[in-house]
Amino acid sequence: MASKTGKILVVDDNLGIRRALEILLPVHFAQVKTIPSPTTIVSSLEQFRPDVVLLDMNFDTSINTGGEGLYWAREIKQIMPEVEVVLFTAYADIALAVEGMKRGAFDFIVKPWENDKLIEVLKAARDKALKATKRDIQATVPANDNPMFWGTSKPMAAIRKTLDKIAPTDATVLITGENGTGKDVLAREIHSHSLRSGKPMVAVDAGAITETLFESELFGHVKGAFTDAHTDHAGKFEQADGGTLFLDEIGNIPPHLQAKLLRAIQNRSIVRVGGSESRPVNIRLICATNMNLEQLVAEGRFREDLYYRINTVHIALPPLRERKQDIVPLAQLFLDRMAKKYHRPLTGITPEAAELLKAQRWSGNIRELQNCIEKAVILSEGHELSSKDIQLDRAAAPSVTTIKAVSEAEEELLVRDAMDRTGGNISAAAKMLGVSRPTLYAKLKKYGL
Repeated sequence: MASKTGKILVVDDNLGIRRALEILLPVHFAQVKTIPSPTTIVSSLEQFRPDVVLLDMNFDTSINTGGEGLYWAREIKQIMPEVEVVLFTAYADIALAVEGMKRGAFDFIVKPWENDKLIEVLKAARDKALKATKRDIQATVPANDNPMFWGTSKPMAAIRKTLDKIAPTDATVLITGENGTGKDVLAREIHSHSLRSGKPMVAVDAGAITETLFESELFGHVKGAFTDAHTDHAGKFEQADGGTLFLDEIGNIPPHLQAKLLRAIQNRSIVRVGGSESRPVNIRLICATNMNLEQLVAEGRFREDLYYRINTVHIALPPLRERKQDIVPLAQLFLDRMAKKYHRPLTGITPEAAELLKAQRWSGNIRELQNCIEKAVILSEGHELSSKDIQLDRAAAPSVTTIKAVSEAEEELLVRDAMDRTGGNISAAAKMLGVSRPTLYAKLKKYGL
């Protein structure tokens, strides 16, 4: 019997149907996952990475129009265009089938189904998906354990298109963005979609390397080069040979060391500390920083020639506050991961908690959201995360500019948070918020606090 391939995600609120498919489909496909509701489709796509989604068209028994199925079919194709969608409905409506096809569905199956027909359609959809993406679950190269969450925002859609174009090339990439926006995750995504994916990706926190060890860490050293050099050592450039070298926080490298880095990048060769032999290195370079390199160049703190050398393609990751529609789906993704990690029976987020999450500015971006959800999962005792489970930490007081820029819902949340943290001390809360006491009094009156 031929090896089974393909990953099928089934979305259907009928328990009997899910159980029947959990028996039938694994006979023909490598992996099968079933979920009862479309509310976890986004996180399931990111985690499970299916080839085909078998999607029920009705999830509310009082509304049997297929509207939900059509909506989610479109959403799936927007989030992951390579995934094929097969619509699943109890109503043989040709017009509805045509509309589903227009929205990108691969085919249409009517309940009750014929097993042979269902398997035939799903296999055809799987074959199309695997051919289009050149992705086979039996590939020897391990998949990215935490792939990029693309969401549905326009900035992220544009970045994904850019990635599709540049990943197969050896173009040098500069990724910029605030702390916590996922620059390292995007770097891994570029590598995993490149022709070098079977080779190592070596990540270096350039800002964390001391000046005395900079050359040794990046270029290696020979035995006896300095006191503790007891053996020859290959640096990060050599370790990444044939693969990708990711230099994170490149803006923190002192100017006098930037020249040595530039020379290695230009020549694609290094000389180990204490040695004389020039060693060629074949790498794809990706750099990242949360700094404004153009400003650093203007101030003379970053070499202009190095800036242009690493900036063949520039990708700017947006902060989470500019992609608010992705906050709750991201939170659900983290909830699924953490619930599994900590063995919690959590499946969703209450509407109140979702509104609370959306009202936050998340100055620490995705990393802060992940930490918040992890803590909430650990403390939660129910099957859904509630607003009581979510503890919002603020590492720094917001500035006057921040307060003025937020919506009323966010402003009220900031004021409540400041009052809670200061135990109701008006002076301390006003100082934390960066406003005067009279201004804070006005806001307290405005929100009935």
